Amino acid sequence: MKSFTCLLNKVWLLLGLDLIDWRNIVEANLIDLNHYAVKATLKTLLQDKTTKKNIIWATTSYADKGPEYQDTKQIQIGSLIGMNPMDLQPRILKSLEEQQSRTRNKAEVFTPSWVVNEMNNYLDEDWFGQKNVFNTEDGESWVTNEEPIQFGDKKWQDYIKSTRLEITCGEAPFLVSRYDAFSGQLIEPPTHRIGLLDRKLRVINENVNNREEWFKWVEFAYESIYGYEFQGDNLLIARINLLMTFVDNVEFKWNRQPTIKELKSIANIIAWNLFQMDGLTDTVPLGVPQPDYEELTIFDLLGESEEKEQQVAPKCKIKDWRAN
Repeated sequence: MKSFTCLLNKVWLLLGLDLIDWRNIVEANLIDLNHYAVKATLKTLLQDKTTKKNIIWATTSYADKGPEYQDTKQIQIGSLIGMNPMDLQPRILKSLEEQQSRTRNKAEVFTPSWVVNEMNNYLDEDWFGQKNVFNTEDGESWVTNEEPIQFGDKKWQDYIKSTRLEITCGEAPFLVSRYDAFSGQLIEPPTHRIGLLDRKLRVINENVNNREEWFKWVEFAYESIYGYEFQGDNLLIARINLLMTFVDNVEFKWNRQPTIKELKSIANIIAWNLFQMDGLTDTVPLGVPQPDYEELTIFDLLGESEEKEQQVAPKCKIKDWRAN
């Protein structure tokens, strides 16, 4: 581990970046499939609401692990359990070779949190009509405004319900910032986070002190943010990040763990609002997911069957939670 972290820091220094405690990042296990909240909701987090099946891998990164890991195959719980826990981790913990491959094949890049913060600040400046509402930018960092957010003649409820979308969302760093997607460093406490959903949750925490009312507004907040992603592993990581953000805020606000009922409700919203889509066609990537099992005919066995027509990928369904 020592030589590994030294190598990473040498690369980081060559890039002109500050030293990072890679040991803490690796040990943090940023995406934990064994966390009780993830285990309780994983079936829902894998759902594709358009196809009524599971999301697909849509990447060849795991193809060498077997037939069930091919790009057109659905991601199954059994397949995830059979993986090394470190395989399904954010981009920062993937090998440099794998990162370069994903950049070449799918133009995958991730934005440092300080840049995300600047961009989200511009959005809030437009909504509030003033700068530095949630924080003040400080070079490649920020200083959190510790005072409750002021809304003037606007209503905080309108801010919670305002719609936000992160396109090609990857691990959803513009929506939630549990960690810096560029460095992997954790961002604590939740009040210091800079995602669009993080900001809404902070406002709710500051304005609602009744548990039932709090959960209602948290649901509204989750229903108001959307994102889409092509690669299935990124999408699952993004969904888990949104789920764990809910866990973090329940613990921060109420000093307890969320109930299974609460987790499943939030997970269902996440499965609807963070969806798998090819942004160039507005359809499910790579056609309709292949079935887990396919019955062969005698003609298939003899190699005499006609080539099957490529199924047309359906347009992705997007849920409007406010529609009657």
